[in-house]
Amino acid sequence: MNKYLNILPLCAALAMTLPAGSFAQTTTTTSEKPAPAAAPATEDAPAASSVESQLSMGTDADGDPDLGKPYTKEVIGAWEMRCIKTEEENDPCQMYQLMDDGEGVPVAEFSLFRLPGNGKAEAGATVVVPLETALPAQLSLAVDGGKARRYPFAFCNPVGCYVRMGLTKDDVAAFKRGKEAVISIVPALAPDQKVELVLSLDGFTASFDKSSVIDQ
Repeated sequence: MNKYLNILPLCAALAMTLPAGSFAQTTTTTSEKPAPAAAPATEDAPAASSVESQLSMGTDADGDPDLGKPYTKEVIGAWEMRCIKTEEENDPCQMYQLMDDGEGVPVAEFSLFRLPGNGKAEAGATVVVPLETALPAQLSLAVDGGKARRYPFAFCNPVGCYVRMGLTKDDVAAFKRGKEAVISIVPALAPDQKVELVLSLDGFTASFDKSSVIDQ
């Protein structure tokens, strides 16, 4: 179990921007007829374009080198406000918390941002857990010992396996008045066991109010 708890590296900030198909499996089928040969290059589409795509065209030397980079703006209770540097007046930020095994060993990451509120979900969250997690068992979350909700895994990549959850108005309200949430996952190598991770809700309301609204 300890080996399982030590395999998660830290993922990049704003994990919600990762494509959902980052680790989708693909299959190939064999056709009875051979595929047609590729058309020869024409003057309108020179072969040099493939080389050019690998070349750097440079950037403005006077520009801000930190543009596009993640940073921690502030810490509110148990939450970090993770932001991306942009040219806008207000950088997009989301809530972030690194969960450990109770002994300081990083195990999973939880990030959350607000939604416009014109649908069922008032907020969106991403949970990243170790690769050696039993995906069919899904992930469950319960606030202060209340009734747990179960969420499926969306995809995996070399960093870990991702759950993308939508949080309703009632879910967010439970987080605001709660003390902690418990996230449960099942190790693939020990399907008869369960790993429970504590997500502190200290500072949740204040950090939620400062998180960005993502409308696309």
